[in-house]
Amino acid sequence: SCAAENVTLVYGMEGGTISVNCTYNPWQQRWREKSWCRQIDETKCQRVVSARRFWLPFLKNRNGTTSISDNVHEGVLTVTMKRLKKQDAGLYQCKTDYLGETNTLRKVQVEVLTAVLETQMPEEPRAVHSISSIPPEADFTVYYIIVGFLVTKFMVAVLIFIISKSRKNRETEQNNPSLTEQQDLPFPGDLVEYAHDGIGPSWESTA
Repeated sequence: SCAAENVTLVYGMEGGTISVNCTYNPWQQRWREKSWCRQIDETKCQRVVSARRFWLPFLKNRNGTTSISDNVHEGVLTVTMKRLKKQDAGLYQCKTDYLGETNTLRKVQVEVLTAVLETQMPEEPRAVHSISSIPPEADFTVYYIIVGFLVTKFMVAVLIFIISKSRKNRETEQNNPSLTEQQDLPFPGDLVEYAHDGIGPSWESTA
């Protein structure tokens, strides 16, 4: 809204629809004629459509793509503009007329914006947008996959190290059989026993 001129600014897309509500005092202006007009100059406002009076006030009155309805109990005048075109842009008024006296309920500046087709967007920005639109859950999923891959790789490396160590020990034992033979040699206690058994009989015969 523009406070200085008391004008409400309403934007609509080309081909779209806008609705404007104009309020009034239902006790004082219920049965007055109400209309929606387009400002031509400072003194002239060309009427577009008028609301029904006295009978069936709730029904819409239509003029082309613009319709108007009056809720006399709530004191709300509703104007709807459909299938907007660029030429529909301009300054409009909701007003009442009674015995030649005109009262402006609301001034509305209608602006019609041109719709931008998606096919006119360049290809590269669309790819960037698609990358930035990845939900946060996808980032966590990628993180878990990377961590799982690293843990699996570490476990495989440990397993390979253990297997190679075991094979190396086996090869060492096969290449050095003397290590196993040393385990079968008699202990010194056994040597003493054998020696005692050997000299015993000759000593006894001498005696």
